[in-house]
This record gives sequence, structure tokens and C-alpha cells, in this order.
Amino acid sequence: MDEILGVFAIEAREQLEALETGLMQIEQGDRDPEVINAVFRAAHTIKGASGVVEITPIEKFTHVLENVLDRLRNGEIEADGEMITALLKGCDHIGALLAQVEDGQTEPDADLQAAGEAIAGTLRAYTGGTQAAKSGKSGLPDEQAGEVERQAGKDTAMNDCWHISIRFGKDVLRNGMDPLAFLRYLLSLGEIAHITTIADAMPDAEDMDPESCYLGFEINFRSHATKEKIEAVFDFCRDECDLHILPPHSRIGDYMALIETLPEELMRLGEILVKSGALTQEELDEGLVKQQTAAKAAAATESPAPQLGDILVEQKMVQPEIVEAAAVKQKQVGEKKAAEARLIRVQADKLDHLIDLVGELVIAGASANLLAQKSKQGTLVEATSVLSRLVENIRDSALQLRMVQIGETFNRFHRVVRDTSKEMGKELELTIRGAETELDKTVVEKIGDPLMHLVRNAMDHGIEAAAVRAARGKSATGHVGLNAFHDSGSIVIEVTDDGGGLPKEKIRNKAIEKGIISASQPLTDMEIANLIFEPGFSTAEKVTNISGRGVGMDVVRSNIRALRGTVEVHSEEGVGSRFVIRLPLTLAIIDGFLVGVDKSAYVIPLEMVVECMELQETAVDRNYLNLRGEVLPFVRLRELFEVPGDKPRRENVVVVKSGGQKAGIVVDVLHGEFQTVIKPLGALFRHLRGIAGSTILGSGDVALILDVQALAQLAASSEERTLALGGARIP
Repeated sequence: MDEILGVFAIEAREQLEALETGLMQIEQGDRDPEVINAVFRAAHTIKGASGVVEITPIEKFTHVLENVLDRLRNGEIEADGEMITALLKGCDHIGALLAQVEDGQTEPDADLQAAGEAIAGTLRAYTGGTQAAKSGKSGLPDEQAGEVERQAGKDTAMNDCWHISIRFGKDVLRNGMDPLAFLRYLLSLGEIAHITTIADAMPDAEDMDPESCYLGFEINFRSHATKEKIEAVFDFCRDECDLHILPPHSRIGDYMALIETLPEELMRLGEILVKSGALTQEELDEGLVKQQTAAKAAAATESPAPQLGDILVEQKMVQPEIVEAAAVKQKQVGEKKAAEARLIRVQADKLDHLIDLVGELVIAGASANLLAQKSKQGTLVEATSVLSRLVENIRDSALQLRMVQIGETFNRFHRVVRDTSKEMGKELELTIRGAETELDKTVVEKIGDPLMHLVRNAMDHGIEAAAVRAARGKSATGHVGLNAFHDSGSIVIEVTDDGGGLPKEKIRNKAIEKGIISASQPLTDMEIANLIFEPGFSTAEKVTNISGRGVGMDVVRSNIRALRGTVEVHSEEGVGSRFVIRLPLTLAIIDGFLVGVDKSAYVIPLEMVVECMELQETAVDRNYLNLRGEVLPFVRLRELFEVPGDKPRRENVVVVKSGGQKAGIVVDVLHGEFQTVIKPLGALFRHLRGIAGSTILGSGDVALILDVQALAQLAASSEERTLALGGARIP
């Protein structure tokens, strides 16, 4: 795929997402004209761009979809569930065509083409007449239907007329033209509702010339013709008369809507008015001539020159509301172009390469700093300190380039919830919070599939049927929520539902049946709930298209662990469930706290470190200690990783916090803060618990990065079992 098609595909995807979002808003009852216009503009932009790059299949199909949206925008048809479904299927088809373009195929295969023709046929049903015509009956008498249309501001209302003001020149008759002939020709385009003859230019009888014309007319004209066609009636006498045409009041909104949908191009005010049809080219030329004349007169008197818009309004060529809309459009396009000029699209692989280079720079800087410390030269130490600070700033700026908002990922689930709701016959509603939360682009790309599994399971297993919800005193509409926020150097994503919750007894029995746990094994409520992440585990009584095959939840956990994250579930039967995903903000570079056990070095993410302290003698033989009256479970790295040798006389505890849970990590020595470039472990070590990755120290040695979430959970579960089995007490 060449660069032009690549840019087209990216921009078309953005417009397609905006199109789907707008359609979902319309289905939910939003009838804001700006929303409908935005949907139309998105389709129009895709069609125009595909025409520019000569992707004919997308251009032709989008034209059909655009026709439906145009009728919707003009109020000729009303949106309903079936129409939105058809339009969304059209969006899916455009997405499939774009996928083929991204694969280097500009023509669709036979199956895709047949699917597109079927969808286009469904859409064309909405372009052949109003919905009343489709159903074969109006439902209202003609008078009432007309009144409804008039109240809705449609341009079909016939009591709102064009106003034509014309003053024929004196030489019209001498040149062989009859003013009445023009009026008769005008009737071929519509109906003259009212006409007033203006004879104020008529001289006294003795001064009257029988070959001269002194008449003018003020005409109210009913017609669906365009302004350009009405003006064309007077083409032969246009240069010899003074003509002003004002559109009906009902058309002002149409012109303003057309101005909104014009291409995002830098245009002058007059060009915008002409392209929207509110002004003809002849009127614009006449207005420009008058502006130049007025500008020369203003220059002579050193007064401000009049604006073109003011002249056009004064000459009754266009209404002030339309001029104002055109001026706003001109300003918006100018501001958007200025903003776009400050943006540069960068390929993701180039950005990844930059991050890799910054990582190597961090390692080299740490090595230089270590050598400076060993040399004990003050000037060198100071120079490397400045270098380290600059490297840190470069690191933060480079990582910020990859940060994106998670809202784009969240918004995709509006469509998922809508389609699943119709498929399952459940009333479902999606609530999104924290859409502006930022995290690494790589994490965003890889979190989509796990979130999809969780949302679909919440809709299928979590939300009860309407009858069950009513019996439990709940509303018929089930609620699914997506929430994101930052916490302790991580991003937390929550998937919630107000359904029936997890049946813990049923889960426990199923786990015993599958041999995952023994019947006598003591488990906490959270441990029972988290059994659903075991491979092949499912409590569904029947398999559906959504879930129930025993695959998915274990994939969710493995995919999240691959991102150095954790997932856990909190559930209350009859109330609902909450799945909590905790992920690192970035997968590249972090600030770390370096510790040591024997000759090995380990790194703890600095943002999770709360404090450091010496291990109390009273806690030497236990796995928890008293931290100012609070039970603090801990793990000993020496025992966990089976490090040989005797433990030192003095041990230290690093207190860490993960997901609101505190734990301690017992180590031999504390080395201090350290910038860490995260290196992924090989496939052989993928399943190591408690290790999140590795890094290279300034000395060239390798240090392991600890998985704080896993260690905190290990410490907490070990302490809970101790208390449950032994009834230990804190002294």
C-alpha cells in the first residue's frame, strides 16, 4: 500500500468512527441538527476522499449511504431503529472495503461485492420516498401533514415565498424585450402569490417617453426552484435591470446547513455563499464591484472600508443570518487549517525506534554516572548529573508522544452493546467514564480484545433477563460501565455491571468437579470469584453466540499478564460484578528503585514504593509485621527466588502499594533510585510469577524487574491463610 492510500485509509477510519458515533447518538434520541450534519459531513468526506484516490467501490457505496443521510438531514424521513441498523451495516461494509485497501486490494472480492449490493439495496429503500410513502399511507390528512411540515421548518411549506424585487431599465422596450414576457416565463417555475407594480419612476405625462420603461415589480413567488434558476429567467435583461432575489424564510436554515457541509477548504466569504446556493455568481460580481467603489470612496475620506457581507445584505441579495453563518464557517476552517498545520503524522514504527534509542541513551547515561561516581571527580559528577537530568526530560517527552486517550477504545463498545442488546433481546445501556485517561499507545492497541471479552460476558452472564430483573426490583434496562483512572503509577480499567453477580457456591462446586481445587481447600470469596479465569472454566448452562464455551476469561488474564498487568473480579450476588484491570502506564521506560539480595539486583517501580524500613526482630519468623497498628503482609525475595547463602544480620522491608493494597518486600540492601529501561523476558521465562521484565544496569549487569502486583497478591493470600488456619495475632 503506497503512502497516499495509507493516509486515505487512516483518515477514512477516523471519519467512519465519527459516523458510527453520530448514528448511535441519533438512535438514542438526539435530534440536534449539528449531530445529523456531522454524520452527513463524515460520509461526504469519505466519499470525496475515495474519489480523489480513485477507490471507486467506496465512493459509489458511500454515495448511496450519503443519499439516505441527506434525506434525514432535510427532514424528509425520520430515523428509526431499522434505518440506523441499515446505516450501521453500511458502515461495517465501508470498514471491510477499507481493510481490503489496507491489504493493497482496491477492488472488492465477489463475496464482499455481493454483500455490499444487498446493503445498498436496503439503503436505497430509504431514498425512494418518505417513510409514509414506503408504508403506503400518510396517517394524517393532507392539511394536518402540511402543517406538521411547516412547523418543522421544511422547505416544502408553500406559504413561504421567494421575494423578487426587480426594476426594469428604461431601454428594455427599445431592445425588443417585454417585461410581461419575463413574468409569464417565471410562471413556468412556480406560482406568483402576490405582485405589486412599482411606478415610482414614472415621470409626468409631458415628460413620458412611450419607448421607455418605467416599471418595477415586487413579487412573492412560490417555487421549489433554486435561486440560480430563478435568476436565469431574467438573463436577457440582467444588465439592464436592478434585480434582487431573497429566498423564503424556510430556506435560510437549509442554506446554513449547506454552508456547514461544505468541504473544509479555505474559501472567501463570497465563494462560500455561491457554493451554498444562497448567492449567484452574478450577484457576487455585482457586490464586489460595489465593494471596490465603496473602498475607493472610503480611502478618500480615510474612513473604514465596508465589508462585502454588509454590502450584500444592504443590497438585499442575501439575509444577514446566512452571511453570519458563512463568516463562522470561514473562521472555523481557518482555525482548523492553522491547527492542522501544527500537526505532523508520524509512523508508529519510527516512534518505537525513537523510544528504543532513548532507552539506550538512558542506559549509557547510567553507565557514565556510575563511572563518574567511582572517579570521585566533582566536576565530572556534576556534569553527569546535568546529563542525567536532561536524559530524564528527553525520556519523559519521548514517552508522552506515545500517550493516547483510552476514550477512542471505549467508544467502540457503544456499537457492541447496541448490537448485542438486539441479538439477545435485552435492554442494555453503556456508561463511560474516564475517557480522557491517557496511556501508552501499545497498551491501548492490546487491551481491546480483553475488554471485548469482559463486556460481552457482562452482557451475557451478568445482566439478567427483564423478568428476573423485575422480580428483583431492578429496572428493565441493564447497565454496563467502563471506567478508567490513574492510580499509583498504573492505569486502572473497570468493567462493571448491575446484574446478578457471580454464583460463588456454583463456581466452587464447578472448580471441585474439574479438579482445579480440592473439596477441603479453604478459599476466600475473592479467590473463589477469580477461579473463573482458569482455563476451560465456565458455569454457563448453555452455549450462545456470545459466550459459554469455557474460553475467553483465561485468554483475558494471559493477555493482560503479557502487558505486565493484573485482573481481578469483585462480585456480590444479586447486585453485580466489577472486573478491575491494572496496567502499567508505559511498556518502555520507568523510574525504578534498585534493591539487592545477595549478589543479585532487582528493580521495583518507584511509583509503587511507599517507604522503606528495617525488618523488625519480632517479625523474623512470620510473614507479616505491625506497621503502626496495620497488618502488613510481606514476602522474602531470598526465599521466593531460592537465593542460596545465609541471610544478612540486617534485612530491609520495601513497603509497596498496588491497587489500594499494601505489602512488604524483604531484601538485603537498598541501592536507591534508578532509571530503568524495560527489556521483555524471553518466551522461556514468560510464566515466571513475580518477575515483570529485566533491565541493564550502568555496570552492564542484568537486573530483574519485580512484578509488584503479583508479589502483593502472593503476600496477601499467604497472610490470609495463616490467619485462617492458625489464628495468629499481632503483638
